[in-house]
Amino acid sequence: EVQLVESGGGLVQPGGSLRLSCVGSGFTFDDYAMSWVRQAPGKGLEWVSAISWDGGDTYYAPNMGGRFTISRDNAKNTLYLQIDELKSEDTAVYYCTKDEDYTSTDWGQGTLVTVSS
Repeated sequence: EVQLVESGGGLVQPGGSLRLSCVGSGFTFDDYAMSWVRQAPGKGLEWVSAISWDGGDTYYAPNMGGRFTISRDNAKNTLYLQIDELKSEDTAVYYCTKDEDYTSTDWGQGTLVTVSS
């Protein structure tokens, strides 16, 4: 059974930073590309970033403004998302996904990031 467990969310002030983590199990982690997707309160899902199986290629949504950095440690079966210069509009539940053919096939339960002073 595929499991994806996110952590690292919380309440942070505008301008702060967070690093989200996602531990995968139940599959061969380094066989798959992975993504981060977020959902702000009352809004739809928004793709944030993706990374290739070996971490050699990374992709970001155009409107992320260069504040997001995706990475992975295949030895630890862990995906990361570093978010800097947090803004109120970054408030959302952040999900990690396991990807196949550019489609998110499995999702974690999400971690809530709240940006507020």
